[in-house]
Amino acid sequence: MNTFTCNVLLAVADGDLPWRLTKEMQQLRKPCRVTVAGSLAQARAYLASFSPGVMLLDESVLGTAPLEETVRQFACQTSLVVVAATARLPELAEPIAEGEVEFVARSGNFPPLAAALLERRLRWAESAAGHPGMWLSQSPVDFASILRHEINNPLTGILGNAELLLGQRDGLPAPVIQRLQTVVELAVRLRETIRRFSTAWEKNDRERRSA
Repeated sequence: MNTFTCNVLLAVADGDLPWRLTKEMQQLRKPCRVTVAGSLAQARAYLASFSPGVMLLDESVLGTAPLEETVRQFACQTSLVVVAATARLPELAEPIAEGEVEFVARSGNFPPLAAALLERRLRWAESAAGHPGMWLSQSPVDFASILRHEINNPLTGILGNAELLLGQRDGLPAPVIQRLQTVVELAVRLRETIRRFSTAWEKNDRERRSA
């Protein structure tokens, strides 16, 4: 049974941008339910009340919140597209390289690209929800990307929370610290395994296509 609902969450404080993104998306697929959050607090509240198929996080809602930490928090809850100035790209180099987020430079006519990435993430989520094996029939490159996203997002949440707790180790008993360190080590090992598997899959696909 297909349990996918076409929900899009736009975390944007720029008044004109949600309208532009919605207009672009309407040209790419059937109408979706679009919810706009004008602040991080509102975005978190919406995420707690429903599960969007994809979320766009625009830097206009950040205020003084750190970009990388905020991105990692949201990426472990839903598929994420980030819109920010090109100068902020180095802050997201790791999550982008790991396939956790999509990045769109906030310059020029960027809404069409952002809408296209939202549509692609929605398509993946819809396929996975309706037919768990359907995405295997897509290209192997998509398979590798989905693998990184579907496993790395919750894994990043586990790793991030464990590291945050370890940062407060002065108030924790030694056995708890040891268990948290084990969680971190296992999460890092699993993330590396996923990276190597995905890289190998993509390499094999390139060789198959060139043969």
